[in-house]
Amino acid sequence: MGVCERCVRAVRLLFWASVLTFVTAVSVSGQPPSPGAQVWTLGVVPEDGQVWTLGVVPEDGQVSERCRELLRVFGQRYGTLARCLVTSARPVTLCQHCHAQYAHLHDIYTNISADQTGPGNVSCQVVLLRSDRLMLLYNLYSSLHDIWESAECTKCLNHNQTDLNNETLSFLTRLNQSLSCFEKYQQGNHSDLCKECKTTYKALNELYSQISTKKSLCIDIEDAMNMTRQLWSKTFNCSVPREETVPVIAVSSFMLFLPIIFYLSNYLHSEQKKRKLIHAKRAKSSHSLMNIQDKLS
Repeated sequence: MGVCERCVRAVRLLFWASVLTFVTAVSVSGQPPSPGAQVWTLGVVPEDGQVWTLGVVPEDGQVSERCRELLRVFGQRYGTLARCLVTSARPVTLCQHCHAQYAHLHDIYTNISADQTGPGNVSCQVVLLRSDRLMLLYNLYSSLHDIWESAECTKCLNHNQTDLNNETLSFLTRLNQSLSCFEKYQQGNHSDLCKECKTTYKALNELYSQISTKKSLCIDIEDAMNMTRQLWSKTFNCSVPREETVPVIAVSSFMLFLPIIFYLSNYLHSEQKKRKLIHAKRAKSSHSLMNIQDKLS
């Protein structure tokens, strides 16, 4: 960096420092200072140890009470949803346990972004969402919204997104039946577990396939099925022969032997033609010999 550039930078720093010395101090509580209150400038620490933040007072005063209340409710509901997501991480049960918390956060964010003007003709959307380049509330909500969309929890909830739908409840019921059977027989011989739990596990697999065909899977169902399959195949070393493989094997076997059948039939057909041709030649030669003998006689 050259000498001139350093000089320019120093001048700029001095300029902004001089500007900030005239900035009004506002306490964390958000209440404007009383008419006789002391104004703290940049770098000055109050004697009573109270924490102050510096900020420019808007022309219409501080943030309205309505916007502050929305901000308080948003923070409360955001923390509630974040805690629910963390506690529902393993095993993944966030769609089952956190759908109410997400709905509450979505409602308060909708109220904030509704762009309704309050006292002083000030919109909370502008003040809380777009007043600075960080856009903290928007980014906080977007992060949890993206997690919720990636989990596809709406596919496991009813139309109003207020509770689990019937398919999800049926799946959870069969899942509990399979896991209860695993727990009952896991201490003994695993061959007994494979035999006794085969029916419930097979029913669970069939229901999962039906839900998967309809593309109605959320992360809760996917994770639960993956864990159950790992228990069945890896932990207990069980296997269930799939009935649909029987016709597949039959068709595959037929297609495998089809070329052999084709060439064998061609070979037999060609051999039959050769025999007919030889028989016809012999008959013709015998007829010619008889004609010759007749002529000689």
